[in-house]
Amino acid sequence: MENQALQQVEQLALKKEKAFSVSRSRYIFRAILASLFIGFGVIVAFKTGNLFYLEGSPFTYPVAAITFGAAIILIAFGGGDLFTGNAFYYTYTCLQKKMVWSSALKLLSMSYVGNLLGAIMFAVIIFFTGLFNDPSVNSFLFSVVGQKMNTPWLELLFRGILCNWLVCLAFFLPMTMKSEGAKIFTMMLLVFCFFISGYEHSIANMGAFAISLVLEHPETISFGGAIHNLIPVTIGNFIGGSLFMGVFYHYLNQSKPAEKQGEIRVFRSNA
Repeated sequence: MENQALQQVEQLALKKEKAFSVSRSRYIFRAILASLFIGFGVIVAFKTGNLFYLEGSPFTYPVAAITFGAAIILIAFGGGDLFTGNAFYYTYTCLQKKMVWSSALKLLSMSYVGNLLGAIMFAVIIFFTGLFNDPSVNSFLFSVVGQKMNTPWLELLFRGILCNWLVCLAFFLPMTMKSEGAKIFTMMLLVFCFFISGYEHSIANMGAFAISLVLEHPETISFGGAIHNLIPVTIGNFIGGSLFMGVFYHYLNQSKPAEKQGEIRVFRSNA
């Protein structure tokens, strides 16, 4: 089961590399699309959570975490391209010597730029909808974003690591599942786990920050605060995807010398 999923990871990474070589603009647009999809998840999570937040309900975060799962479904079935998942796919494929590191870094950079552009684009669209003109609608969003922008750097780094470890698993584990229902349930469950745990996802943060910054916001929210958050969280997300997924699974699925010799002996005995 695991080996089949890892083969799909390689195929997906190589497919992305080919798509980039054919059309860089299309590759970047897929990254933009993924961030737009996350924007939908951010809006529905904070709009729904705000209803409970205003009442001081303990269900605020659980409800927001459940509804945010819509984002991963849109990305998985809508064809978006996320920097966070690519950190796993490209690292593993490079370690398998199916892709060169220079190409992987270029693809990662372009997906990150596309994700950022998508977040900004979605924020501008939301601004013109007028859906957040009422200050009471922004309470939960501003509360969460303000905390994110003022959390210590080291804490953000490790929250980013744990976050992308779970998010990559959310895409990886369903790869060999045949039932679409099981895939959706697994993805939403793991996304719920990262959201409710308070971990940090750089691309989701981009969306929440961009929306907050285009609205009338309190002093706890600033462009400098966004940079303060995104740098360690992005690094943490990369470590979570590349080390805890890419490197770990590459190591765990390497054939040992004894196993290789056994395969050779079996081959010779059958010859």
